[in-house]
Amino acid sequence: MPPALRTPRLLLTPYTPDDEEDFVALFQDTRVSRWMGDGPSPEADDRALFGRIFSKVYARDLFDVWAVRRDGRLIGHAEIKRTDEVDGHEIVYALSPAVWGSGLGTELAEALVAYGFGTLVLGEVHATVAVENEASLRLLGRIGFVHVRDIEEDDGGLTRVLTASRTPRSATSSPLRGRRP
Repeated sequence: MPPALRTPRLLLTPYTPDDEEDFVALFQDTRVSRWMGDGPSPEADDRALFGRIFSKVYARDLFDVWAVRRDGRLIGHAEIKRTDEVDGHEIVYALSPAVWGSGLGTELAEALVAYGFGTLVLGEVHATVAVENEASLRLLGRIGFVHVRDIEEDDGGLTRVLTASRTPRSATSSPLRGRRP
């Protein structure tokens, strides 16, 4: 099970069985699902996906996946996992359209990157974003992701691969450098 993560306005926790209806509602919202995986799925597929979080992902400790909550309500989904597509760890996140434009996407993405660099001790964290998803591309650019390549999808669409790198500290740097005693 992934650890709980806190940001100033969000709480990321493992899913509970009681989250199924909110999870399905989030993934059934076409404004959200159009940017996830292969796009909108039948409700039965989203319910099966929710079940696999418990039967496979959590049971086998495959990767970290969270319910994203604000004020006790499930408002999103987040994960970080190793994928062959980027040959590294990729962050995945989705928020309810009701909270779009409030800065919560930035807060969530920054928390996932910090978890990747801090807890997982990764040198790089990746994201894949459809070229048309301009809001996510801008958000990731603002927090330090850079475009490294494009993937041409089977349907002819383009997916951007973006990477954020941990800034290595110089062996001679000191947290006290420049300070007077």
